[in-house]
Amino acid sequence: MASRTSGKGSQSTAGTAKGRTGRTTAPAKKAAPARGAAPRKAPAKRAPAKKAPPKPAPSPTGGVVRLVRAVWLGCAHAVGAVFRGIGQGAKNLDPAHRKDGVALLLLALALIVAAGTWSNLSGPVGELVTMLVTGAFGRLDLLVPVILGVMAVRFIRHPDQPDANGRIGVGLSALAVGVLGLVHIACGAPGRGEGTTAMQDAGGLIGWAASKPLIFTMGAPLAVPMLVLLTVFGLLVVTATPVNAVPERLRRLGIRLGVIAPNEYDEEYGPTPAARRGRHDPEQWRAGGGPADAGPDPVDVEEQALAARRRRPRRTPVDPAVEREMDAVDVAAAAAAALDGVVLGGMPPSPVVADLTQGITPGQDGADPTAPVPPARAGAKPGAPAGARGAAAPEQAGGLPHDTTAAASGTLSVPDLTKAPPEPQPLPPRAEQLQLRGDITYALPALDLLERGGPGKTRSAANDAVVASLRNVFSEFKVDADVTGFTRGPTVTRYEVTLGAAVKVERITALTKNIAYAVASPDVRIISPIPGKSAVGIEIPNTDREMVNLGDVLRLADAAEDDHPMLVALGKDVEGGYVMANLAKMPHVLVAGATGSGKSSCINCLITSIMVRATPEDVRMVLIDPKRVELTAYEGIPHLITPIITNPKRAAEALQWVVREMDLRYDDLAAFGYRHIDDFNQAIREGKIKLPPGSERELSPYPYLLVIVDELADLMMVAPRDVEDSIVRITQLARAAGIHLVLATQRPSVDVVTGLIKANVPSRLAFATSSLADSRVILDQPGAEKLIGKGDGLFLPMGANKPVRLQGAFVTEEEVGKVVRHCKDQMAPVFREDVTVGQQQKKEIDEEIGDDLDLLCQAAELVVSTQFGSTSMLQRKLRVGFAKAGRLMDLMESRGIVGPSEGSKARDVLVKADELDGVLAVIRGEAP
Repeated sequence: MASRTSGKGSQSTAGTAKGRTGRTTAPAKKAAPARGAAPRKAPAKRAPAKKAPPKPAPSPTGGVVRLVRAVWLGCAHAVGAVFRGIGQGAKNLDPAHRKDGVALLLLALALIVAAGTWSNLSGPVGELVTMLVTGAFGRLDLLVPVILGVMAVRFIRHPDQPDANGRIGVGLSALAVGVLGLVHIACGAPGRGEGTTAMQDAGGLIGWAASKPLIFTMGAPLAVPMLVLLTVFGLLVVTATPVNAVPERLRRLGIRLGVIAPNEYDEEYGPTPAARRGRHDPEQWRAGGGPADAGPDPVDVEEQALAARRRRPRRTPVDPAVEREMDAVDVAAAAAAALDGVVLGGMPPSPVVADLTQGITPGQDGADPTAPVPPARAGAKPGAPAGARGAAAPEQAGGLPHDTTAAASGTLSVPDLTKAPPEPQPLPPRAEQLQLRGDITYALPALDLLERGGPGKTRSAANDAVVASLRNVFSEFKVDADVTGFTRGPTVTRYEVTLGAAVKVERITALTKNIAYAVASPDVRIISPIPGKSAVGIEIPNTDREMVNLGDVLRLADAAEDDHPMLVALGKDVEGGYVMANLAKMPHVLVAGATGSGKSSCINCLITSIMVRATPEDVRMVLIDPKRVELTAYEGIPHLITPIITNPKRAAEALQWVVREMDLRYDDLAAFGYRHIDDFNQAIREGKIKLPPGSERELSPYPYLLVIVDELADLMMVAPRDVEDSIVRITQLARAAGIHLVLATQRPSVDVVTGLIKANVPSRLAFATSSLADSRVILDQPGAEKLIGKGDGLFLPMGANKPVRLQGAFVTEEEVGKVVRHCKDQMAPVFREDVTVGQQQKKEIDEEIGDDLDLLCQAAELVVSTQFGSTSMLQRKLRVGFAKAGRLMDLMESRGIVGPSEGSKARDVLVKADELDGVLAVIRGEAP
């Protein structure tokens, strides 16, 4: 009995040792302890040592197999690395080079195939060509080099038409299959059993594959019509001819060949080329002359011009440089448009336009003396370029598409174009408004330059799993609520939760951390309630995010026929709808977020939207990029009014120029009695504004002016007072003047986004921030700190109570490059030289320095190097009296080295240490 008790006690002791040490110990020996003695802890036995694994038997091959395997794997990895490097290099190659490479490859293949089929090329290459090309195409192998050469030439001449190239490839494939099948049937349809030579003398393998199944299934009588239809389809696809347009194409072809007699005038398509040649000589029209016998009917020309203007869409063709013969309608419309550009751009008229001006002037050359003068004679026209602030050189003449509504408001008569054109006379320049070139046709970039995105998902397995997790949380915490639906966005999904009777909303908001734990996501945002719904919204990030392409958003805006030039694409909201904003209605916006949150992508989308939707006469831009690398892709676009500004001091000067431009615009609004720039521009286009007699000024519509600051924090560090004063003045007054600001910063602190700036910038776009305080600075409410980055943002437009969560649109550098290249090809930028030089014409000497030049240089060097502006410090360091030190400090203040006096505090030093040499040069009167 004692031994059993002792054994139990030993096991208990062993169990206690296990609980303390975390490992199992051996039970103690079964020996009864002496009475009254304390139980001793049994010593733990050592665990038995593990047996060493048996050594492997020696390999019978002596390690040769392993050596060969290692060498093989090493060579494979090396070869794979080489090919991966080549592939990566080809991926990073410029798209234009890739397309040229494809074209040259096709040209090389055409030469090789021609050598193998047109001549007896010996060697392995000749045998390979015979086996592949002749074996596949049979008797028509002689045409393969021609087709390859034509495709290569097309790729070289039209690399920017991938859709057309693909269409031609599909059409040629269908055409080749159909023709080879017919040739194979015509040659007796030999099979593979008759030998390779018999098939090469027929339609080859392609002809055999196209005809044999049809012959087997439906017989030769039906196989031939099927192949004929396939051939016709390929021909229609190659020529881009719909079936219903075949008769008209054939009729025009017959007219060109002289087989069909043309009518004098085709009501649907305008005068035929033959009719135009019969009426007048095209060379005579180009030279400014007219028809030898009789001109066109003035009434018909006027009606056709008005009809053409009504049918003309706002978006001009992508390639405006296609030359074609000008009919009477084209001559009238082009003459009116060119007349606008000549009168308003300050440029001498061309011969044709000069002659047309005589024809439409009342009382001249047989025109109706009672006919009203078109508004183009009194003011600007819709689409007319803004004039220059100085004399514009004739070679700098440029222009944009014009709206020729002036002809609709007056009587348009066709002049006698047989007279010699007068000598061009330069018109007086203007000195107030923005400068643009005035005699070129500007075509907006096509939306095909921007990539298309796939259709967005509306539901996935991840959404169903989250719904199940939410319901499980509600059941575990005994909350009477259920998930009644959800709307999936590209980044987050909003789950709608409906509460039961007498359930507080706070019961849901108190479960934020539990919901985040259940769905394994820390970025859970609860909206209580959803605006417009009696439901609580729980926004949870998607595990399968989607990309929002800028092109998709702009295509929706284009489909909605919203022509406002300041409409920009922002992204896609939680409910899957595209979000667009009109910058003219914001009227200013603050974009802020931490590094990598999508702020730069948003700025790229804004600028690209403006370039795609607006001409340089509609919107002009001032881009300020203190980081010097963010906006370099847009250097040289015609929308810029000045080169991209990277110097913070030059940026402050540019903002002060914007203030002066705003004052000039308000002077015009006040002088002519208008309250908004849109009303003023509309009055100019309609010719309602009459200038005083003797005035040499030419009025033109003011374009919108968009100022984009990519990093506001850097400007506020260098020149805080000047920058803040300019921004506050612009944001307070510039809305009616058509001037709008986009301020972006990655440090939304109170010393960067000051109270005055926030009070005057009503629209906010917040991306992911690092703290709750930053979110409150941007939005005046929390929420931005819970965003997940990479374009996830909160948009709070002016007048909205709650922000809208959206996924910002994304545009690649390749897309931006295409759009920028198109804009540069259309028009060269015309910069204003007074944007960043307004502050350079300061007084050189505010007061006489006298003999204190060396002492002033020493004081400036001391203050700038120590970044401490104190009068007492100058007394001690330079060993001068108080009066002399105060004089030196006043001289430095007048030259912008130190700030104004703030009582007993030290003055602010406005110059950095790296700018000391320039400051000393200015003090000495030298060039900085």
